[in-house]
Amino acid sequence: MMDDLTRRKRRFDGFASWNHDTLALHANAQPPPGSTPSRAKIPSLMDADALLNDSFSYAEAFSRNLGWVADHEQETLRQKTVAIAGMGGVGGVHLLTLARLGVGGFHIADFDRFDLANFNRQAGASVSTLGTPKVEVLERMALDINPELRVSRFDDGVTRANVDAFLDGVHVYVDGLDFFAFEARRLVFAECARRGIPAVTVAPVGMGAALLVFMPGKMSFDEYFQWHDRAEDEMALRFLVGLTPAGLHRGYVMDISRVDLARRRTPSTIMGCQLAAGIAATETLKILLNRGRVRAAPWAMQFDAYRNKLTHTWRPGGNRNPLQRLMLMLARRQLAQLSMAQPA
Repeated sequence: MMDDLTRRKRRFDGFASWNHDTLALHANAQPPPGSTPSRAKIPSLMDADALLNDSFSYAEAFSRNLGWVADHEQETLRQKTVAIAGMGGVGGVHLLTLARLGVGGFHIADFDRFDLANFNRQAGASVSTLGTPKVEVLERMALDINPELRVSRFDDGVTRANVDAFLDGVHVYVDGLDFFAFEARRLVFAECARRGIPAVTVAPVGMGAALLVFMPGKMSFDEYFQWHDRAEDEMALRFLVGLTPAGLHRGYVMDISRVDLARRRTPSTIMGCQLAAGIAATETLKILLNRGRVRAAPWAMQFDAYRNKLTHTWRPGGNRNPLQRLMLMLARRQLAQLSMAQPA
């Protein structure tokens, strides 16, 4: 964990870097006739200290949460630590949503950098952050919401070498890994099960989101998805079908050829990511505050905003359930037909 001086310096470094990047980006831009050119100010460390010490108040910043949470619950959230692996499509929105909820500590991990293909859905993806590590950008954005945050950053993503440190002292794990990050996902969920850490996964699917929660002592991730040592294309299929037993998204796919599991490409929307973040934050709040009903796997929930539908499903045995096995068979058949129809 960072001490206050380190936290202030990191915040300042990020703030100054962001201003420098913005200045560089617009260095050659000409102001419109009659306008006054803006002059961005690079803050001093004293400015950063003043902002932290004089302008920020945790109680004031998150006071509008009160009413939906009690005063003592807000303080509880302040003392909690949430781990999020993946700062891309949905992980970054998870972080910012939970930061605005007032959660006080985070362990965040990602090895990737922002590029143009991220612009349609990923928090932090913009022209000024192209080529910048995602974990660095999202840490900066979270600290701009709450400069008192306790943040531990894992710039190499989650690996066998650092998973112990990544989950050390964590109260809830929220999954933000890329859909195809099979090895890392199995590693983190298995370690959460071993440590008794609740794990929340909410996948953005179409213009909606699908929820699964794995609680200590209940069905595990491996038991539900039945990945074992299967090929990656089969793991991808089992992950998708397992996440969405109701399949609400399938009725409005406009171009199924854009779903290419073999090449690790699937379509996505910002609506799905933002809905997923709201659902994940709500489940996390219930777990952290120990109130409200949490339906653990094999219960699943899917909400689809496009179709205005909400469903809860119960699949004992997970992907071993007869209904899931039927869905997997149909999905394999559809993908095989699609593969035959596509040009080589």
